[in-house]
Amino acid sequence: MNQKQHIEAPLSKQSDQVRTEYRTCLTASIVCVRFLLHQGLAFRGHDETKDSKKQGNFLRFLHFLARHNEHFKSVVLKNALGNLKLIAPVIQKDILNVAANETTKAIISDLGDDIFSILIDESRDVSIKEGMAIAIRYVDKKGHVLEWFLGTVHVSDTTAVSLKMALKSLFCKHGLSLSKLRGQSYDGASNMQGEFNGLKSLILRENEYAYYVHCFAQLQLILVAIAKNHIYVASFFNLVTNLINVLGCSCKHRDMLQESQVNKLVEALEIGEDSKDEVRIKRQV
Repeated sequence: MNQKQHIEAPLSKQSDQVRTEYRTCLTASIVCVRFLLHQGLAFRGHDETKDSKKQGNFLRFLHFLARHNEHFKSVVLKNALGNLKLIAPVIQKDILNVAANETTKAIISDLGDDIFSILIDESRDVSIKEGMAIAIRYVDKKGHVLEWFLGTVHVSDTTAVSLKMALKSLFCKHGLSLSKLRGQSYDGASNMQGEFNGLKSLILRENEYAYYVHCFAQLQLILVAIAKNHIYVASFFNLVTNLINVLGCSCKHRDMLQESQVNKLVEALEIGEDSKDEVRIKRQV
């Protein structure tokens, strides 16, 4: 109704220099977020105040950029326009969410219209909320098997119906379809792999090709099952466990083992054993 009060009016008054400085400040924050995400580092520390010496990784890296790049230094931190520093936790989360959305879009774009499998697990996080973590597994156009984390969905309860609704909601969000599903893998909980009303069965009713594979197929669980049925395998792993415990708890024990191996190597060289045995002993050392 009143064009003078429209948001375009004050924006049009800003000079090109102000817009450029704003973009530069935003770019600096984005660079910090991308670096921390790539390295899997925490953003904030215990004390984020101006004079703190224990600031988080985000602020410390921003200070590093300012010291080594005059282009960033002129517009970030104390040189920013007023309070427009773009370093608040809310801003960090916004940039992080944008990066997460772009990463997910890249995964979905790479998947395309091909078939895929899902891996699901549910657990309670530190905020005492039940969440369902979903990962997809597929073969890309180069023949490589890829496994990517797709997202976490908050569920009010852990019934199979609720989990399926949460899964379909995530699929709709990313343009995926249950008809393209060719595999599903969960743990042994009844709500996940129940024969009649589990999540596995509910999905199989809609897509008979979504074959279920118990997470028992994982290597660690396979070794546990084999060890329970074969005494020699169990004895071997018990011996390895005891050896690691003895050597890992003391530096002296490791030094004694290395010294013993060196003595065996010297003894083998003196008696003139073949080169294969020497190589084997050297590798043990």
